[in-house]
Amino acid sequence: MSLDQRPTSPTPPPPPSEPPAPPAARRRAATRAPNPLLAPLRQTGKLFALGAEVSRAVFRRPFQFREFVEQFWFIASVTILPAALVSIPFGAVIALQVGSLTKQLGAQSFTGGASVLAVIQQASPLIVALLIAGAGGSAICADLGSRKIREELDAMTVMGVSPVQRLVVPRVLATMFVALLLNGMVSVVGTLGGYFFNVVLQHGTPGAYLQSFSALAQLPDLYISELKALIFGFIAGIVAAYRGLNPRGGPKGVGDAVNQSVVITFILLFFVNMVMTGIYLQIVPPKGG
Repeated sequence: MSLDQRPTSPTPPPPPSEPPAPPAARRRAATRAPNPLLAPLRQTGKLFALGAEVSRAVFRRPFQFREFVEQFWFIASVTILPAALVSIPFGAVIALQVGSLTKQLGAQSFTGGASVLAVIQQASPLIVALLIAGAGGSAICADLGSRKIREELDAMTVMGVSPVQRLVVPRVLATMFVALLLNGMVSVVGTLGGYFFNVVLQHGTPGAYLQSFSALAQLPDLYISELKALIFGFIAGIVAAYRGLNPRGGPKGVGDAVNQSVVITFILLFFVNMVMTGIYLQIVPPKGG
């Protein structure tokens, strides 16, 4: 038999094509597909939900007082010295800049009041919040993130222990109280630094510096400064805890979560500071106005 006369195997028929999905099934599949535009909104909603849950859990018993004291001492120990060192150049730069500007305008006697108000209302709460977010917040995020990838938080949930009430609430309260106390120290150190540089380097008059401060400053300026520090500490603690509770990708994900928590906190702090400053200037009239 020649090669051309050999029997050939029959070609298998093509597989039957699947019928097209009905429109209802296609709509359900499109609904289940993640929308990249809605992801930031979901993350923002979960962040606000965590803040609300922490606010409710503060009043529940038992309160983890020992954990609160340990976190308070840790955050204070890593932020006191940097805050004092940073507040001196901040106060000096503000005093020198304001002093140079008022000298050009012929109003050098108002240097003290303008520079001290800038330090108390703006610089001091931001310095405290940025240091707490960078030093304390990153440590909180790394601690909670490492617990999450080791499944310690899942084990606590299985045993009926709330990780938010047991771990998050003491850390958030610690950041708030440390920010409140550090704000007073930074205000004093920044004011003294501005006074020294204005009087010594710019040959200002000590009496005029203090008199202008008493003429322009008022007690609500201190109130808004402390309120800003308290809210900024809350934001730093909530963002750090949220990113620590939701890491991605194992240990590398924990490192990424720490970086993200610091960046997100910085953005939120500057935005909230702008809103609070605008509201304060509209509600509280200037002294003598």
